[in-house]
Order: sequence, then structure tokens, then C-alpha cells
Amino acid sequence: MDKKKKDIRALTKDQLREFFVEQGDKAFRGNQVYEWLWQKSAHSFEDMTNISLQTRQMLEDNFVINHIKVDQMQRSSDGTIKNAVRLHDDLIVESVLIPTATRTTACVSSQVGCSLDCKFCATARLKRMRNLNPDEIYDQVVAIDNESRLYHGRPLSNIVFMGMGEPLMNYNNVLKAIDKITSPEGLGMSPKRIVVSTSGVPKMIKKMADDGVKFKLAVSLHSAIDEVRTSIMPFNATFPLKDLREALEYWYTKTKNRITYEYVVWRGINDRNKDVDALVEFCKFAPSKVNLIEYNPIDDGAFQQADSKALDMYVNILEANNITVTVRRSRGKDIDAACGQLANKNKA
Repeated sequence: MDKKKKDIRALTKDQLREFFVEQGDKAFRGNQVYEWLWQKSAHSFEDMTNISLQTRQMLEDNFVINHIKVDQMQRSSDGTIKNAVRLHDDLIVESVLIPTATRTTACVSSQVGCSLDCKFCATARLKRMRNLNPDEIYDQVVAIDNESRLYHGRPLSNIVFMGMGEPLMNYNNVLKAIDKITSPEGLGMSPKRIVVSTSGVPKMIKKMADDGVKFKLAVSLHSAIDEVRTSIMPFNATFPLKDLREALEYWYTKTKNRITYEYVVWRGINDRNKDVDALVEFCKFAPSKVNLIEYNPIDDGAFQQADSKALDMYVNILEANNITVTVRRSRGKDIDAACGQLANKNKA
């Protein structure tokens, strides 16, 4: 990559218009280029066919388009697709297309590696190498939308930020990407079809509420008992459940939006009655939904999926307390595309 050239997608539309005026061209040329970059996802300046060859060369001389490349695509027997995405600096992230009978969902990454240290997650073992730029997040969605149309005959319907990384530790870039994804000048998707999943960064949850975001919030909880949660998610010592709950209460007061909790039940860790009772107590302050997620091993055997009796106990007690609960079966396990497995086999 030529370091002297700026990534053109770091410019706003107004900045692009100003650039063309400075070059002695018309401002509307910036609008044309902006449309090519976002709505049409142009990979190169050569693709911009309604712009003169001379102008395209001038853009080539001044800018680069740091477009992602799908390095490897794996297709699961259940229709799930996993992309190994190569970035402009040769780092790799992964994203997943999850199909069902009624929808296709993109699970996208927000960081190379992860800022946090959850012991049950393969991505956390990589540690954070850098944040993804807004265009790199956007490109993952475009690639999966194309695959959804090609392999499933319909456009992408939903997006979850549940891939590699902690989205709230890359807050500004995640919001800029979502703004492009939901803009009529981008992909035009509804923010109500986007879920941002966090392991729980109280200050940033409050900031989301203050910023009036329109997307949905999910919290990767896994225990409502501090000692248990800290043992599997060590950062909980810094962001304890008391602070998380206070932030979520603030979120609900501001947005009136239901909170979704992602929750894995492990044998010998959180499969007791008192674990469920603590979860019920934690959920009481606002309308909530609990997604019980099937655990996907990452090869060291320290974490084992709880047996069906424990899951049934969770379902029965949650329902008895009028808390919506679903049991979510994992997809794409045969290609290590399931929840918690991203980067399991790929150490690039």
C-alpha cells in the first residue's frame, strides 16, 4: 500500500465535493464518486465508468480504496458461510452468513482480535491488534449481502455485531459503519434489523443511550453472579454487574427498548438453581429476552455444554417469571463459524 495516498473512503461527501472544487472541477463530481464508493461498492477507480478517464487517473494518483478481499469462503452443510476477510494490511478477520427459512443474517467483526478476555471465546486468545475502520465493517456486510443473493436468492435481512471484537471498544467506527449501512446513500437497511452485542462496557452503553441510537442492544451475560462471571469473563472485575445493570437501566429509561441477553449454560459453572435465580433477579428491571446459546468447544475442554436438564430448568424458571426465552441452536459448527469459534483455526 502506498502510504502517501489517503484512503478515499475516509472522506465525507462534503470533503469529496471540496476536493473536486479545489481541482477546478464541479462539486457534483464528488457526489458521483461518493455513490460509487458506497452505494455501488466500487473496488477501484477504473469501475467508475461515468467519470472521465482523466479524472479517474487523478483519483488514482491521490487516493486508494482499501477494499477488503474475501480470502477464503467456507460453506457449511447447513448453508452457513464463513468468510476469512483479508484487510489492506494483510490482517485477517472473519464474518459469517447465517441463513434460516425466513431471513439471512450477517455476523460481522469490529476488531482484529478482541479487547476483552473471555475465557470461552477463541477470538479473545488473539488479543486486539487494531480496530476495524468503518469501511472495513461496511465491506463485510456488502460481501455477505452478495453471497446471500447468490446462494440463497434473497438480500441480506439482518446484521449482528457478534463477530470478532468488542463493538463498544470501537464505538465511533461501529457507529459510522452503521450510519453508512442504514443510509439511503449506502445500503439503506433499517437500524431495527441491526443488533450490537456487547460483553458489557457500562460507560459506552450509557453513551449509546445518550446518542439516541436506533439499533438493538444485546448483552453477552453468561452469569448474573459476580464471582462466576469474573471467573469466565475476567474484565467483569473492572465492569462489575452492579455497574452493568445501572447502565442497562439507564439505557431502558432512555430508549424503552427491550434488552436481549446472550447466555451460555456450562456444566459445573452456571447450571445450578441459584444461577437461574440470579439471572431472573438481574432481568427484572426492564422487559428482556434471554437467548440460551448452544456452546461450541474451542478444543481445550475447559468448558462443556450443560446437559438438557439444566437448559430445561432455565427455560422453565424464566418462563415462570414472564421472561421471554429462546434456545438458539448453533449454525456452521463444521466450519468453525459458530458463536465463540471465530479465529479458532485461523491465527493469521
